[in-house]
Amino acid sequence: MSSDAKDRKAQARRFISGARTYSEELGLDLSRNTPSPLFRWLVASLLFSTRISADLAMSAAEALSRQGWTTPQKMKAATWEDRTRVLNEAGYARYDESTSERLEDLSDKLIRDYGGDLRKLREKADGDPATERRLLKEFKGIGDTGVDIFCREAQLAWPELHPYVDRKSLESARKLGLAETGEDLAKLVDRETFPRLLAALVRADLSKQNRS
Repeated sequence: MSSDAKDRKAQARRFISGARTYSEELGLDLSRNTPSPLFRWLVASLLFSTRISADLAMSAAEALSRQGWTTPQKMKAATWEDRTRVLNEAGYARYDESTSERLEDLSDKLIRDYGGDLRKLREKADGDPATERRLLKEFKGIGDTGVDIFCREAQLAWPELHPYVDRKSLESARKLGLAETGEDLAKLVDRETFPRLLAALVRADLSKQNRS
């Protein structure tokens, strides 16, 4: 192994040290591939993909979970007014009304098409990453950015997605001189810790933006 490769691996290890994924911060264990964490991460991906700060999106995701809306059935059963209020109080005020509606639409579709279980979407896609991404974008409010966020950490549960590298993570890796391609970035760490590296890269990029 070249000294340059060793340096980049060491830099990646420093990034991972103490780092957590966004889903881990929400108390989600995506590696178990169970319905509720996958649903809650899809909800969080919708929240994060809106033009709002990551901190406010995290606060909103936590607030929704505290209400017990951890399944599509429970999310749909909540009233539009209650969802809007919770989002507003969590600081998600600018998009509270439209997001409340999208959360109901997302939950309704997930129940209707997949029995409330995102694993059935994976089954429908027959484990094909491109098909999984296409089906995810059929949920109202989940566009390319939302799919990137979801897949970035869902690759823990759905290994066929690995190595999934979104644009923001790769841009950050390039700026730091870690890697030029997603494939090269994935070689720096093992599969289980790869999403943590991506999350750390995203945070580094957001931190730099906030300082500028």
